[in-house]
Amino acid sequence: MSFDPETLKYNADGLIPCIAQEAETGEVLMLAWMNEGAIRRTLETGRVTYWSRSRAAFWIKGESSGHVQDLVELRLDCDRDCLLALVRQTGPACHTNRRSCFYTALRDGAELELMAPME
Repeated sequence: MSFDPETLKYNADGLIPCIAQEAETGEVLMLAWMNEGAIRRTLETGRVTYWSRSRAAFWIKGESSGHVQDLVELRLDCDRDCLLALVRQTGPACHTNRRSCFYTALRDGAELELMAPME
């Protein structure tokens, strides 16, 4: 069965959340948004492309920083309203220069920073 991005369930803004996960380790790296065009570009190029809500433009991960995400596999959830991108991440995934955007834990009612920025 061939895949058509039009069959996905987008929100009112035409966007769908996409979780990026390191393919080798399973580490959750980040969450960003895609529209139909970003999905098509990602599948065509193998470079993960998101939709930047703040810039209202395509955002090829790592285009300016060099911290690229090469697509290994794109998965759909059972409701077809969320994506999982298994990627090979080069360098940090987070704009704070950390490996993952999920670097803060809530423990005993307090925030705990789990990782420092990468050198």
